Amino acid sequence: MARTNALAVAVELATRQRDEARRVLQDALGAQQAAQEQLQVLNNYAQETENRWGVRAEVQRAPEVLFHHYQFMGRLQHAAGLQSGVVGDHAARVDHARHKCLEAEVRLASLQKLLDKRRLEAEQAHWRREQKQTDERAAQQHLRTHSGH
Repeated sequence: MARTNALAVAVELATRQRDEARRVLQDALGAQQAAQEQLQVLNNYAQETENRWGVRAEVQRAPEVLFHHYQFMGRLQHAAGLQSGVVGDHAARVDHARHKCLEAEVRLASLQKLLDKRRLEAEQAHWRREQKQTDERAAQQHLRTHSGH
């Protein structure tokens, strides 16, 4: 019985670890989604800015204005590149969290299966003991009944 109790404690701990792994995975997915949305905002802004400048292509601009525009677009593209790296980092975190979550699920399932097996064995042993006691009482009753003749 002590083994079953220790196993039940292990299952409880594994359940908490699995729940924590799920929470970490959800957090990682949320962070990845936020990073992806930020990248999309940067890309959309860059595209809108280029479109605005493209529509006015016939307008003469001072070289300084063009220089600042190209410099700004370069910085915007650089920011988008950095954000792409952030998205990649988050993707790696999500993969790692998924792996840890899967490991926790497998561990919990294994422990639960072992606990169920131990409980079944204990129940079967209990029923065998009861059956043996019933058989012994029946045999004693039979002896008393037949020895009284």
